[in-house]
Amino acid sequence: MIQIIGSFVVVGCVAGGFILEGGHILALWHPTEILIIVGAALGAFMTSNPPKVCKAAFTGAISFVKGPRYKRDDYVALLKLLYEILVKIRKEGLMAIEGDLEAPDGGALFKNYPRIVADHHLMDFIRDCLRLMVGGSLDPHELESLLEQELETHHQEVHEPAGAVQKVADALPGFGIVAAVLGIVNTMASLEGADTATIGHKVGAALVGTFLGILVSYGFVGPIAAGMTHQANAETKAFEVVKMALVATVRGYVPAVAIEFARKLLCTDIRPTFGDLEAELKGKAKAAA
Repeated sequence: MIQIIGSFVVVGCVAGGFILEGGHILALWHPTEILIIVGAALGAFMTSNPPKVCKAAFTGAISFVKGPRYKRDDYVALLKLLYEILVKIRKEGLMAIEGDLEAPDGGALFKNYPRIVADHHLMDFIRDCLRLMVGGSLDPHELESLLEQELETHHQEVHEPAGAVQKVADALPGFGIVAAVLGIVNTMASLEGADTATIGHKVGAALVGTFLGILVSYGFVGPIAAGMTHQANAETKAFEVVKMALVATVRGYVPAVAIEFARKLLCTDIRPTFGDLEAELKGKAKAAA
């Protein structure tokens, strides 16, 4: 919601300031300039990116308004899930979870966490990590190195759409200049027999092209790219939490300590306190008993 408010503030302040200076708002309405700038930017975007990135960019630009996928309660649920898995491994051994890992829906191990199951990328990451642990052929350093490489690949993939949108934002002022130059060319071609008002209108339309390119770049597309970057960083945090908890377990730490290592990775606005998380884990343990 705050992103929508911010966009209205940009439009309101720019348009309001222009009107207060004595300008006429309709003087900024030139559909042909919009067609040149937006159309050229869209075409360049589609040319420079594969279909997968294009689709992800449009989806991300729309969904970032909703905010991060995982909020505080979701991270609490993820930590509880990891704690349950680690406790079961400690009590019954790694082979006790093998059947749940092969179940399409995660089996009994994941049945109480539908939001996590719905995130197929996170589910695949958790199950792949646990399969490596079940195999028992990796030491903690090897496991951590392997997971870091996978996280780096994931980090690069989720940031590609934001990077593509940012490149569009960087190019928009240039396309604004293109629209302005075309407007000036059109004006020069109409000088013969034209009156001052007509020439002024055409020059004003050309200048609007430069204005729109800069405004759309720094007022809308650039902030959208920045918002998508923040959202991508937030989504990778869940994967880092899983990695930390499982690596700590392989290093020999008890489940409670491994979960505490993972909790420390979370930012303060989404991190549950030690007492709150402990109460959640104890409550879950009592319910299971």
